[in-house]
Amino acid sequence: MDVTDQTFQTAVIERSRELPVVVDFWAQWCAPCRQLGPVLERAVAARAGRVELAKVDVDSNPGVARAFQIQSIPAVKAFRDGRVATEFVGALPPAQIDRFLDSLLPSETDQLVALGDEESLRRAVELEPSRADAAVPLARILHARGDRDGALSLLREVPGSFSADGLAARIELERSHDPLPEPLESAFAALDAGDHRQALDLLIGYLPASDGIRDDLRRVVVGVLDELGVDNPLARESRRRLASALY
Repeated sequence: MDVTDQTFQTAVIERSRELPVVVDFWAQWCAPCRQLGPVLERAVAARAGRVELAKVDVDSNPGVARAFQIQSIPAVKAFRDGRVATEFVGALPPAQIDRFLDSLLPSETDQLVALGDEESLRRAVELEPSRADAAVPLARILHARGDRDGALSLLREVPGSFSADGLAARIELERSHDPLPEPLESAFAALDAGDHRQALDLLIGYLPASDGIRDDLRRVVVGVLDELGVDNPLARESRRRLASALY
């Protein structure tokens, strides 16, 4: 597909939010470009619609070439989610082109995590035990079923994940405090129902009275905030409230 200065935004940037788009910056006079082009076309075609190829003639489309600082051709940039994910310059051999394209595609674990059912998540954890986006949702399934030990064993394999640490802290609180204080019981019920605002209100509100479990409670809150994401308005508001409650 030939792309111009006028069509680049739609054909590449917007399209890359749906699947990877590989852009070949080339020119008619460039011998390595003519060598690379057919190799790229065959490799992309072999991936049967999972990645698209766009070609930009830098002589006819100086705006795009200037915007992406193309100084030497052939230059190949792969776009994913509206931005450059990876790139190379020069005419690579077919084997390296294959590796370049395959790096853009979802791995087996990615695909299993996207399915999200218990069987798929179990297989994903077998492939990558420390992968948080597989282990944490599977741990939630086990926890909801009452298998706290199974959930904790999964979460211990996920270092550096606030979501995993937060869920582990919740399970530890439930195991060591039976019954839970009523505000925590209600907060966890709200979490399970997907009512993050109510859950965070109760959890942060209970912090001043949380002698002995203050750090565990903080971990639970941080885990919820991590699940919401840094750009979530509720998370931003709750981080400020958490800091005030702690300090």
